[in-house]
Amino acid sequence: MSPALLPKHVAAVVKYQKNPLKALEMFNVVKKEYGFKHTLLTYKCMVEKLGFHGEFEAMENVLLEMRLNVDNSLLEAVYIGCMRNYGLKQKVQEAIDVFERMDFYNCEPTVLSYNAIMNILVEHGYFNQAHKVYMRMRDKGIVPDAYTFTIRIKSFCRTKRPHAALRLLRNMPLQGCETNAVAYCTVVGGFFEENCHIEAYELFDEMLRLRISPNITAFNKLIHILCKKGEVKESGKLLNKVIKRGVSPNLFTVNIFIQGLCKKGAPNEAVNLLNSVTGEGIKPDVVTYNTLICGLCKTAKVAEAEIFLHKMVNEGLEPDGFTYNTVIDGYCKLGLIQNADKVLKDAIFKGFVPDEFTYCSLINGLCQDGETDRAVAVFNEALGKGVKPNIIMYNTLIKGLSLQGLILQALQLMNEMSENGCCPDIWTYNIVVNGLCKMGCVSDANNLLNDAIAKGYLPDIFTFNTLIDGYCKQLKMENAIEILNQMWSYGVTPDVITYNSVLNGLCKTSKSEDVMETFKAMTEKGCIPNVITYNILVESLCKARKVNEALNLLEEIEKKGLGPDIVSFGTLIHGFCNNGDLDGAYRLFRRMEQGFKVRHSTATYNIMINAFSEKLKINMAEKLFHEMGKNGCVADSYTYRVMIDGFCKTGKVYSGYDFLLEKIEKGFIPSLTTFGRVINCLCVENGVHHAVGLIHLMVEKGIVPEVVNTIFESDKKDVAAPKIVVEDLLKKGHITYYAYNLLHDGVRDKKLLKKLQSG
Repeated sequence: MSPALLPKHVAAVVKYQKNPLKALEMFNVVKKEYGFKHTLLTYKCMVEKLGFHGEFEAMENVLLEMRLNVDNSLLEAVYIGCMRNYGLKQKVQEAIDVFERMDFYNCEPTVLSYNAIMNILVEHGYFNQAHKVYMRMRDKGIVPDAYTFTIRIKSFCRTKRPHAALRLLRNMPLQGCETNAVAYCTVVGGFFEENCHIEAYELFDEMLRLRISPNITAFNKLIHILCKKGEVKESGKLLNKVIKRGVSPNLFTVNIFIQGLCKKGAPNEAVNLLNSVTGEGIKPDVVTYNTLICGLCKTAKVAEAEIFLHKMVNEGLEPDGFTYNTVIDGYCKLGLIQNADKVLKDAIFKGFVPDEFTYCSLINGLCQDGETDRAVAVFNEALGKGVKPNIIMYNTLIKGLSLQGLILQALQLMNEMSENGCCPDIWTYNIVVNGLCKMGCVSDANNLLNDAIAKGYLPDIFTFNTLIDGYCKQLKMENAIEILNQMWSYGVTPDVITYNSVLNGLCKTSKSEDVMETFKAMTEKGCIPNVITYNILVESLCKARKVNEALNLLEEIEKKGLGPDIVSFGTLIHGFCNNGDLDGAYRLFRRMEQGFKVRHSTATYNIMINAFSEKLKINMAEKLFHEMGKNGCVADSYTYRVMIDGFCKTGKVYSGYDFLLEKIEKGFIPSLTTFGRVINCLCVENGVHHAVGLIHLMVEKGIVPEVVNTIFESDKKDVAAPKIVVEDLLKKGHITYYAYNLLHDGVRDKKLLKKLQSG
């Protein structure tokens, strides 16, 4: 090195050396080998470099040396840098320690040091401690400056007190501090955070009237608050105002807007914005593209996202792991695994190394497609490539295996987790417990839960709800209630889902008194019922033939502000019908739409049509059938079957016959019972040729016994199939022997066949 080595030379080398430890090595070498005496400048640069890169132990050693060689009263700026670097790395206590030691090392803190530590405390949510530091500063007679006020304003806004922040802003001139754009923008942002839009706009306009123009950094912080809340339009209004004052948006501004639009679910608008700013000379960076790609993938526009991936490469930008993983995950969620594989291969070719997130996306996509074998292969491939699977990766595969009923494989994988340095969590157990319950192996699921508890895992609400629901579906109510009582001992409070499962199980076992007792216990314990709860109560009361009590529940549901739904009315109308009160059912049916404003569905019409049909009031049933079509409720297979049965029972055979043909024309396949009923009635009413026509229609539509499909010669099939259908209908008891005899001859009658074919 040159004998004329100056502190500014050493400082420059330290500053531009990327590796902090190499910079430190050079820092020490220059002292030992060249006798260079470090100054405040070189020490400050070295401390800043180490602190910025999080090498705090080395930084403290340099600080120790600096105190011995430099006048300590001059070190305030160095200490402030240390505090800020500790703060940036979330090491708040260490930052406080630096501040508290300043006095001890003969460096009197000024307003700058107080501001630095207060800002760190506010940024990390220690608002009370920040206020105490402020009061200490005032006690020491240190006069606050504009930055002090701005920090305190930020503290008030962060604690949802924008009006207090505004009072402080107004007080600044009285304290000898000039108001500034940062302070104004902070208060405006605080008002927007609390949805006080009028105050926010008024204050923003006041700032501009006073000719206080925000710099782009302060303005970006403000619009970030708005865009984060999805209020992009409001951000645009503010931007237009500041542009007129000469403030030019930068790339960070554009990125904030793109993020806001994507968060709002409007990636197309984000694309348009990107295209317009690119034309104005603002060059997008990796963050811009990543934000846009993520927004497109979240709205299932993955193909467009991939186009932007290629576009950023063409523009000389290097996609990172987030870029590739986002597109791969997007394709996997859409089930387009081939596309995901293609993107992955291209990424690997360009130097991308797949990580846990990549493999997790592929495994999840394959499991959703039911390709568990391939998912296991991908998992093993990840292990083979040295990827250490995390809990999410394991849980994804275990869930996929469980959903496919491969519980043994799921359990085996769970047992292998610890061998790969990853312990199962309660969610792992929940997945397998859920899988076992869905397979009906609820006792095994309970045993697995007990095993988890023995290993120190605490079950959560999902665990208990899954088990309770499993037992309730098997109508093992004693077990379900035992689990319900266990929940309290583990500090887990049953929720409405828990109680609904128990209530539904009790309802299915026709224990209406137990249902009401459990409901009472539920409300006493502070669990608020929902409309599903009340629907179960309605069903239980209807089963116990207490339809009037069930009807009273409708008013209670309304008083609770829930509003009865289509299930509530369907259950209650069905209850009236089962109770033989057809008039009451019909009154409620009409009241449902007129009084409660709940629109009818096909299901509610079906209940009433079936009830009138069973009571042989077929005219009323037919009226409702035509009404439902006009009201946009499409008749289903059940509707047609009920109408056909009703017509046949009331002697309107040909109306039933017409309905049967209409049903087939609309693509419904009637049951053999329905065909048999119409055929029997037609035979009694001398409509054999129509009955024979139905037999040939059954053959035409492929509603035939399997044996017919074994006849390959078409001529033989045409002759044999109708006979086989008739034999099959008799054998299965769908037609009478009388009808059989008529049909037996009818299907052989060539004249009748020709007549049917010509007709």
